[in-house]
Amino acid sequence: MAENPNAGGQTYALLCFDLDGTLVDTASEIVEAVNRGLESCGVARRPFDTILHLVGAGLHSLVSRLHVQVLQEQPGLAAQLPFERLLAEVDRHYIDTSGTTGVAYPGAVMALARLRAAGVRVACVTNKETRHAQRVLAATGLDRHLELLIGGDTLPQRKPHASVLTHVMQVFGVVPARTAHVGDSSIDVAAARNAGVSAWAVDYGYNAGVPISEARPDRLFGSLGAVAEQALAGA
Repeated sequence: MAENPNAGGQTYALLCFDLDGTLVDTASEIVEAVNRGLESCGVARRPFDTILHLVGAGLHSLVSRLHVQVLQEQPGLAAQLPFERLLAEVDRHYIDTSGTTGVAYPGAVMALARLRAAGVRVACVTNKETRHAQRVLAATGLDRHLELLIGGDTLPQRKPHASVLTHVMQVFGVVPARTAHVGDSSIDVAAARNAGVSAWAVDYGYNAGVPISEARPDRLFGSLGAVAEQALAGA
């Protein structure tokens, strides 16, 4: 396990949370949007887990990887399935599905409320496009408990680039030693490491179907309530 940069024992002043697979289980609405997009292009729906394992780097990346998979399996579809068309169709359908079936994970609201009440700054940092993230957070009521949302299209770079979490720390005036990023994927762990903050992970998310423990986060949690407890207790 990597060294915890908050080893001094002080409590945390800023927690950044990933969205999909960390704060909200959005798998069903993402998969449905992708499958509707495929059907709109005359392509058969894909298995649930096949699509879910592509989640994590934003819709553009998901569709790009999916497009490659489909054409590798069915090269004859190349003429009817240009990438730009598939992306546009999936995005169009995700406008309809985002915020419809996603469910906040147990303890999410209470954990965020507890952190805010204790004076901890709280942000959501996701690679999901901002317009979709806003719908999900509003539908689950989590938007009321977050001070800042950074989407995959907010900044020039997205996770795991160091500039993303560095930007959030600059907004709140908090140093890396008092910051933790909480996610469910190796992308989140890498984002935290690149920015020099504590890399925390939850064990119930997606991470392309690979155990998140393989990414060696500084701490691994079974619930968001436990995350809040640790943040307020210090290292």
